[in-house]
Amino acid sequence: MVVTPGQRADCTQFKPVPEKIRVPESGPGGPRKKPVSVAADKAYGNGPCRECLRHRGIRHTIQEKTDSQAERLRKGSHGGRPPGFDEQWYKTRNTVERPSTG
Repeated sequence: MVVTPGQRADCTQFKPVPEKIRVPESGPGGPRKKPVSVAADKAYGNGPCRECLRHRGIRHTIQEKTDSQAERLRKGSHGGRPPGFDEQWYKTRNTVERPSTG
């Protein structure tokens, strides 16, 4: 967990968080240091956040911001491909925040 002042943008603290992840293993050996994949909201859709995940080899599902999409399309063939996006996986991104209904 990284705590910052309320007015600080979440995406500025994105890089330290994946570096501190430790996923416990049920068998022998130490914890994994990277998750299989990450789902995050549009606030984390900027280039540096995506680059951080790509660099660490972590698959991600982050919706592209409308202004980023428009900029990419404006550049035409030089704008590159749109980032991959799995809508079904994205819908599960906030299950930690939702209360249990069971």
